Amino acid sequence: MKKTNATRLLDKLNIDYQIVEYQVDSADLSAGHVSRETAIPLGQIFKTLVARGDKTGEMVACVPGDSELNLKTFAQISGNKKVQLIPAREINKQTGYIRGGVSPLGLKHPYPLYIDRTALKYQFILISAGLRGLQIKINPQDLIAVCQMKVESLTE
Repeated sequence: MKKTNATRLLDKLNIDYQIVEYQVDSADLSAGHVSRETAIPLGQIFKTLVARGDKTGEMVACVPGDSELNLKTFAQISGNKKVQLIPAREINKQTGYIRGGVSPLGLKHPYPLYIDRTALKYQFILISAGLRGLQIKINPQDLIAVCQMKVESLTE
């Protein structure tokens, strides 16, 4: 099994998880593709988005694959007037991961982390393991505890 910063962190903390592998399509890095490949419902696949607030700087939001991050709501929740997603070319520099493989675990910098409250309705969710083609199947409560995430309504 391939180890990533995310899986090493979970191993170190003795957190239960499973690795789910899927076939990568570089032309389609969407959560929908992950859902089709893994047969896991789109609402249980959480994408990790990096945003920049005008007051707080970078922060991370995990939202279900069948929803969009509401930037206006995210700004209010995070104490910003305005929030925008960072450009794709900055993802690696800010996170240590590549687009389509950003995990909320093992980030290069300690950013404020948020997760949409819909995660709490599931026994498990999928998040990126830090590489394209690898997802972590994890209990959302464990993820929230490990990442010290704030649970909010983040989607439209």
